Amino acid sequence: MNGIDALVPRERQTPGARKLRDFYDGVPGAPVVQMEFGYYSMDRWIREGHVAADTDLAARFGFDPPGEYSLEQLGWCEAPFVPAFETKVLEDRGEHELVQDFAGRHVLFFKGRRSGFMPEYVEHPVKDLRTWEEDVKWRLDPASPERTADLDERMAEAKAFAAEGRVITQNLGGGYMYLRSLIGPVDLLYKFHDEPELIHACMENWLKMADTVTAAHQRHVTLDQLFLSEDICFNKGPLISPDMMREFLLPYYQQYVANVRARQIDRTRTLHLQIDSDGFSDPVIPIYKEIGMDILSPFEVASGCDVVRTGAEHPDLRIKGGFDKRILAAGKDAIDREVDRILPAMRRRGGYIPTCDHGVPEEVAFEDYVHFRKRLLEFT
Repeated sequence: MNGIDALVPRERQTPGARKLRDFYDGVPGAPVVQMEFGYYSMDRWIREGHVAADTDLAARFGFDPPGEYSLEQLGWCEAPFVPAFETKVLEDRGEHELVQDFAGRHVLFFKGRRSGFMPEYVEHPVKDLRTWEEDVKWRLDPASPERTADLDERMAEAKAFAAEGRVITQNLGGGYMYLRSLIGPVDLLYKFHDEPELIHACMENWLKMADTVTAAHQRHVTLDQLFLSEDICFNKGPLISPDMMREFLLPYYQQYVANVRARQIDRTRTLHLQIDSDGFSDPVIPIYKEIGMDILSPFEVASGCDVVRTGAEHPDLRIKGGFDKRILAAGKDAIDREVDRILPAMRRRGGYIPTCDHGVPEEVAFEDYVHFRKRLLEFT
């Protein structure tokens, strides 16, 4: 029972791994995993002297030790280009500069400031079948030797964590996120109708890439989870129809998941499938369940998501996120009301990890965030 041929017994799992696996198993009443989505507030908190750049946030806020190990190499918000595009300034526009970024996009930044805000994406690398074939596809060759250059080192680390009972996750950019990064969020919507052959050509390569890289990892470890970034929803629901999802995405997902299941070293292991999408994601839950999704995140409250409602409607769904970032900025009383509304019900249900529904915003006062973490610790 080395975590590869068979799951490590519970008594040999690390505390973080045991607690996280209770979430995946949906154990009712289990102690709540303590973690956070991320932070946009850190610069403010450092400036005000509450934390330092090297502060151990896990110790400061009572986070649980890691219970997961993630395998990468398949992109996330952008396609996994090897080689990446050259990053270079294309045009000086005074206070702004137009830059070609590593994903081949032309992006308008404030001069001297390329992070910490949402830039303007002016152009994307795939415009038609010709630009796909000539400029982009060769950068997404799954056989590129650079993709496996450090495989032995990474797999040695993965095996060591599997022996601790950690959840071994394959992260990858989902099909919609991948297409959006190649074609652009607006142009992509037209391409589904005007050039479906281009979408299928890109998705055939998505499947080949995802399957080849994941297969290399599966020769060494058994996977517990596939985690796809998708961002297919906006504030009113999905950006494309269910029929379009079933035509352009689901066949490739179904084949990929089937291939992964067939290659598992431990054939008895449950393979979880997590989908990450911003926006109002409730309408896509039944569709993604068709490919085996059993975990969804991050439940953006401003778009209408409500983890208590969705948890009752889908008792088999594991839920991560869903605490309104705006409430964190509204003070302790507002935080208490929301904690008391969500946590007792969701802990009784099981299968819930409370985090901010995106990075903690700059508007959140440090003392209010500390209060939030103390309240969540009541449910450990």
